[in-house]
Amino acid sequence: MSTQALTHSPVWKELQAHHGELAGLHLRELFAADSRRGTSLTVEACGLYLDYSKNRVTGRTLELLLALAAERGLGGRIEAMFRGEKINTTEDRAVLHTALRAPRGEKIMVEGEDVVPAVHEVLDKMGAFADRVRSGAWRGQTGRKIRNVINVGIGGSDLGPVMAYEALKFFSDRALHCQFVSNVDSDDFAEAVCGLDPAETLFVISSKTFTTLETMTNAQTARDWVLRGLGGDESCVAKHFVAVSTNAEKVREFGIDPANMFGFWDWVGGRYSMDSAIGLSTMVAIGPDNFRALLAGFHEMDEHFRTAPLGENLPVLMGLLAVWYGDFFEAQTAAVLPYEQYLKRFPAYLQQLTMESNGKSVTLDGRHVDYNTGAIYWGEPGTNGQHSFYQLIHQGTHLIPCDFIGFAKTLNPIGRHHDILLANMFAQAEALAFGKTAEQVEAEGTRAELVPHRVFEGNRPSNTILAEVIDPQTLGKLVALYEHSVFTQGVIWDINSFDQWGVELGKVLAQRIIPELESQDAPDLQHDSSTNALIARYRRMNS
Repeated sequence: MSTQALTHSPVWKELQAHHGELAGLHLRELFAADSRRGTSLTVEACGLYLDYSKNRVTGRTLELLLALAAERGLGGRIEAMFRGEKINTTEDRAVLHTALRAPRGEKIMVEGEDVVPAVHEVLDKMGAFADRVRSGAWRGQTGRKIRNVINVGIGGSDLGPVMAYEALKFFSDRALHCQFVSNVDSDDFAEAVCGLDPAETLFVISSKTFTTLETMTNAQTARDWVLRGLGGDESCVAKHFVAVSTNAEKVREFGIDPANMFGFWDWVGGRYSMDSAIGLSTMVAIGPDNFRALLAGFHEMDEHFRTAPLGENLPVLMGLLAVWYGDFFEAQTAAVLPYEQYLKRFPAYLQQLTMESNGKSVTLDGRHVDYNTGAIYWGEPGTNGQHSFYQLIHQGTHLIPCDFIGFAKTLNPIGRHHDILLANMFAQAEALAFGKTAEQVEAEGTRAELVPHRVFEGNRPSNTILAEVIDPQTLGKLVALYEHSVFTQGVIWDINSFDQWGVELGKVLAQRIIPELESQDAPDLQHDSSTNALIARYRRMNS
C-alpha cells in the first residue's frame, strides 16, 4: 500500500478529525464521564494485565484505530509472517523469530523445509554444552573448571543476551561469573577481564559471519589474552572459545573446533535473536530448563498475537496506541519504566528492537513517508527515574507516553520495599493522568507566586502492565509483546521492520578512516573539511 493510500484513506482522515475533537479533552473528564473506564479499558492475556485506561482515547478512538489496522491488512500480515513468507522484502527473507520458540512437533515451512527440527537440534546442542560447563565437565586447557563466561558480540548479539542475563540473574548459577563485551573501546574488554584467570575463562564469540569488525577485534584481543596467560600454546583456543556463527571456515581459522559452533539462520534478525544460539551465554548462566521456560513464554505471546481478535490483542493495542500518539499527537519519544531492578537493561534492549526496526522513512515500495514513524524509546528502572527525568514528563513541554511495568511479587522480599516500589508506580501513573489544578494547589495554602510552579497539567498518557513475578516465562512474554507491537506499527506505516540499512554507511566510512588513522605516513585526506581536520588533529595528538 502506498504512502498516499495511508494519509488519504478515509479512516486516516476520520482519525485526524477525531483527534481534533479529542485533543482538548482531559483524562479527568474522560474518567468522570465513565465510572467503569478503569476496568473496561483493560486486557488480560498470557499472565499479563494491561491497563490502557489512562490513554487519551475513547471507544470511538479504538474503533477507528482497529478499522485502520483492518484497512492496512494487519491480520493477513500477521499470518504471512507466521507462515514464513518473505515479508522482509529488501533482503528477500522470511521473518521467523517465532520459529525459534515453536514447540517440538510444530511444522513451520521455509522454502519447502520444516525448520522446527533444526531449531530443536541446535537447542539440544546448546543444552548439552551448557550442562557440561555448569557441571564442570567442560574444563579449560589446564584442567581447571570454568568460572568465567564472557559473551563477545554487538547489537543483537549483545543487547538481548545481557538483558536476559540481568533480568534472570536470580535464576543464574552464581558460581559462574558472566560478563558481556560489545564495545570496540578497549576499556570494555579491559574491565571485563580485570582480575580474571584465563585458565578459568570461556569466551562465547557471537557473530553470524565471524567478520563483524567490533566483535572480531574484541575476539582477537581475547585470543591474545588467553594465549599470553596460558603460555602461548594455540591448542588452548579450542578449550577456551566457542562460536555462535554460520561461518565454519572462519571459526576453524580462529582455532575454534567447528563442533563447538552453534548456528542460526538468515530468517533470524539480529535484534530478534536472543532466543536462538545467540542466547547461549544466557543458557549457560540460567540453565537449559530456565531457557526453555523463556522460550515457552515467547511462544505463548506469539500464539496470542496470532489468534486473538485485534481488539483484545495486547501487542496490537499497544502498537496502535503508539501510532495514535506518534502520528496524531506528534509525540517523538516513548518511555519504558520497569519498576523491577532486574529489568534495568530492558529499556536499552528495546531501543534496538524499536528504533532499528521502525526507524525508517520510506515505505515498502520505496516512497518517502509523509507521516511520523518510529519513536525514540528510553527509560530507567523503578524509582531511580523519579529523581531524574520524571520532572520533564510531568511538567515539561513534550508529550511522552509511558509504559509502566510492575510485578505483584518480588523475588527478594525484604520488609516494606516492594509495597513502596509499587505504590510509587501506581502514584506516578495517577499523577501523570490527573495532575493537580491551580485550585487544588491554592487550597493547600500555597503562596500565589508559587502556584504556577506547583501545578501539574496532567493529561499525560500511560499504559500499566502488571504480571505476577519476573521469571523466565514472563520475560519471554514481555519481549514478544514488544516485538509484535513493533511489527504492528510497521504494518500500519507500510515500512519494513526487519531490515537495517541505516547502520551500514557509518561502518563503510569507518573502514576507510581506520587506515588513515593508523598510517605511518600522512594520508591524503579526501573527506569534508571537518572530518579531515578531526583526523589530522587525532594523528597529531597521538604522535
